[in-house]
Amino acid sequence: MQAIVYKSTGSWYQIKDAAGKTWNARMKGVFKLDGITSTNPIAVGDVVEFDVENSKENSVIITQIRDRRNYINRQSPRIKSQQHIVASNVDQSLLIATLKEPRTSPGFIDRFLVTSEMYHVHAMVLFNKLDLYREKEMGKFEKLRDVYESIGYKVIATSFREQKDYKELKEILRDKVTLVSGHSGVGKSTFINGILPGVQAKTKDVSGWSGKGQHTTTFAEMYDLPFGGKIIDTPGMKEFGIVGVEKPELSGYFPEMRTRLRDCQFNNCLHINEPGCAIKQAVIDEMIDEDRYVSYYNILESLDGKKY
Repeated sequence: MQAIVYKSTGSWYQIKDAAGKTWNARMKGVFKLDGITSTNPIAVGDVVEFDVENSKENSVIITQIRDRRNYINRQSPRIKSQQHIVASNVDQSLLIATLKEPRTSPGFIDRFLVTSEMYHVHAMVLFNKLDLYREKEMGKFEKLRDVYESIGYKVIATSFREQKDYKELKEILRDKVTLVSGHSGVGKSTFINGILPGVQAKTKDVSGWSGKGQHTTTFAEMYDLPFGGKIIDTPGMKEFGIVGVEKPELSGYFPEMRTRLRDCQFNNCLHINEPGCAIKQAVIDEMIDEDRYVSYYNILESLDGKKY
């Protein structure tokens, strides 16, 4: 029998079959797919084969994982040499960011976008809490919006506190499998409660003394949308470590750099100290945003295992 993984709790999984029945599942043995060394061999979004173990207790054993169409991963927060698969078989990703209470750094946004590019997942950025923005934050938002839209990313601006019908967001999510991510405290749970009122995802206030969010989601979980499609809610992330990319490949995951790579003098140009670098020249000419270039440099440095 076949099903989709809806929730992972580490050793047990909730899966849903084609008839809509939910099962409690565990793995049979050890799975290793495509040479991936990950802390979680089964991820939310995986299509799996299973055998019924105890029908009265709704317990089953997962016997096989079907080939993944794609997946999004990050560096494991516990084992830095391994990766953690955030979700698989997704159509698009939505990063919820805020510029206040708590602040999402452009570096975090860029790491998320690079990871989506790596696995050919269409990414969008949603800036929440606009009701809290003053002139300073609005100026930063407008600059970031212009930068990201100019290189092809959809940018959404809203305040979940003031949302009533979520009409625009529902159209974006309709009939898609969407990964929803962001720091703790940016409003993911409020967002889910808004489009799925019956779910009542847990929400917590931002910590007053630190200005940082408190974790409300421990494990990734998928929800069916009544208007078509699915969303995958992920645990709040403090950082987004990139794994699985070599230094010469990195610039190819920045759209504004990708279109200029052939103009560099050297094929293996890292765009740092090399002569005849089209990327550095584009930064000087203000054709590439300087902050995006700084993000590129910081990610490049982190690939050496340095702290980021």
